[in-house]
Amino acid sequence: MSRLPQITGQRLVRALKRAGFVERGARGSHRLLVHPADPRRRAVIPVHGTRPVKPGTLLSILHGLGLTVDELRELI
Repeated sequence: MSRLPQITGQRLVRALKRAGFVERGARGSHRLLVHPADPRRRAVIPVHGTRPVKPGTLLSILHGLGLTVDELRELI
């Protein structure tokens, strides 16, 4: 497994949209992304300006979306 990238919430949202995920809503500074073919693949992404997503949060997001770190790196 590769090292986790340091990525902001906004860059993460853009990368996930390239993978086919769509934004289903927002509440404050958090975005809900869902895969249209499988609604169980979903995650809430924190978008806090230029602050990177914390490593544990990023791993949790990837787990909820069914993605690996390597797949995320390809999308970035």
